[in-house]
Amino acid sequence: MRRVSDLGTWYRRNRILIWVCAVIAVNQLGFGSIVPVVPLYAESFGVSHGLIGLTIAVYGLARFLAAVPAGRIADGPGRRWTLALGGAITVAGNLLCALAPTYAFFLAARFIAGAGAAMVLTGGQIILADVTTPETRGRTMAIYQSVFLFAVGVGPLPGGMLAEYGGLDFPFYAYSVVGGAVALLALARVPETKSLRSGAVAGSAARPPFAQQVRLLGATPAFLLVSLVGFGNAFARTGALFNLVPTLAQTRMGLSETEIGVGLSLVSIVGLVMAYPSGMLVDRFGRKVVIVPATLLSASALTLFSVSSNFAWYLVSSSVWALASGVSGAAPAAYAADVAPAGMNAAAMGAFRMLADAGYVIGPALLGWTADLFGPNTSLYGTSFLLAACGLSFARFAPETYTRRAAARGARAGT
Repeated sequence: MRRVSDLGTWYRRNRILIWVCAVIAVNQLGFGSIVPVVPLYAESFGVSHGLIGLTIAVYGLARFLAAVPAGRIADGPGRRWTLALGGAITVAGNLLCALAPTYAFFLAARFIAGAGAAMVLTGGQIILADVTTPETRGRTMAIYQSVFLFAVGVGPLPGGMLAEYGGLDFPFYAYSVVGGAVALLALARVPETKSLRSGAVAGSAARPPFAQQVRLLGATPAFLLVSLVGFGNAFARTGALFNLVPTLAQTRMGLSETEIGVGLSLVSIVGLVMAYPSGMLVDRFGRKVVIVPATLLSASALTLFSVSSNFAWYLVSSSVWALASGVSGAAPAAYAADVAPAGMNAAAMGAFRMLADAGYVIGPALLGWTADLFGPNTSLYGTSFLLAACGLSFARFAPETYTRRAAARGARAGT
């Protein structure tokens, strides 16, 4: 009987986190399911490889453009309405993808789907920023991140099976269904959290207009520095790891598709395993002590990829990247929430996601272009240098926002 009571107490304490993670899991499982299908579906229209790549880039562009508007909606109608509207737009975008008669129509539908995803992802992070304190933010964001990674990593398996047995359009129909489930789940189970921060501080009337909040954040060096780290990570992940490394592994190392997939899967698995421990590190020792080494380790991984010549070294490079991404986890998002002025979580998370997603848009195109001109090694070295510069700049100029020891000293001083 006591065990049931303890379980009920645990559920009440973590109810919001549980339902936000459920929403994210359903949404990203659907996203993962179409990852192996999008290039094949675009190819079915008889377009070039460049235009196939554009269907991936336009999704990132939509996420970039929709992140701040998503924060504005969260600050107006509310957080759960941001999740619900994002789910509804996801339904529309993927349904249109499934019904696309031409490549241009498919490209536009991908943009719509990306905008819906941006609203769901941004809304989820805003809610978690609302319900956490600096003492618990790292672990909470890490749980969110681990659920995100697991759902995206598992998604391609059912997606490939659906496409094999139902056709290339079938995963899009399935994603439309789960997107609708996200919208209903958000409205039914996720409570509104807007008042937890804005109302607790000084009331929403005391806050400046949303656009002014974004400008205020843009003038905050610490926020810009952590956003630069987020940009560098997204730039390297989508532009180098997902774009250049597979090609390099096949042409220079002579690896098969299965061997390439093993390395990329390793990244997801290690990231999932390391997510919660990294959150504990962030909450115990501080944000910088995690962010800086992880960013420099990611830079080292790209250099290792550029000099790898066989499967063994490819796995070593993948392991280093996996460790770096797993350790960093949600630390940058936790830092961004820390530096947000009171009541400005929506603006902070929206702007942070927008600046980070800029790397999603720029990375694949820019690194693909430089690889054509100067070779993939030059592109990898350049990206490694960019990540190292981001990490060192953060180490030199960004202040630490939280450590348990400093928080304890502050509490004693307050008493």
